[in-house]
Amino acid sequence: MTSTNQNIEELLLQCKSGNQRAQLEIYNRYNKAMYNTAIRIVKDSFKAEDIMQESFLTAFTKLNTLKDTNVFGSWLKRIVVNNSIAHYNKTSKQNEVPLDTVLYKVEYNNGIEESNHNNEKVKQIMSVMKTLKPNYSIGLSLHLIEGYDYEEICEIMEISYANCRTLISRAKESLRKKLMQTV
Repeated sequence: MTSTNQNIEELLLQCKSGNQRAQLEIYNRYNKAMYNTAIRIVKDSFKAEDIMQESFLTAFTKLNTLKDTNVFGSWLKRIVVNNSIAHYNKTSKQNEVPLDTVLYKVEYNNGIEESNHNNEKVKQIMSVMKTLKPNYSIGLSLHLIEGYDYEEICEIMEISYANCRTLISRAKESLRKKLMQTV
């Protein structure tokens, strides 16, 4: 066993007893690698930093569940990956199209609410949506206008969850490209 591994094992034992210096030493040894893992998934420096720090907190609080201290690095990386993917899925589900691109919002009782300021842009977006492939147009309408989530769209369109996410993503990209051509 190398002195570095042994040292990590000793540090982890100290971390289990709440030694903050040992936690800081572990953090200093692993933070760059964990940040790089997070940034590759979430593609946002500030979010990657937050995810990395949350992951360290999770790891330190759940350190007693780690059975083999020799795999701490890979265990920690798995926590970072899981947290990064969860964040990515959450934000991609909620914000795949920026608000300034959508230019309208869904009201449960009133359907599309258009302000006078954006009226022409909303008409343009709706017009371009009609030129998309039928399944793209339907998917986007259900998601952006009607406010259905992916699971509901899967049931309505009778497609799998993965196909639904792909469909909506490709439809949004197609809409973006067509809107850029009209500008």
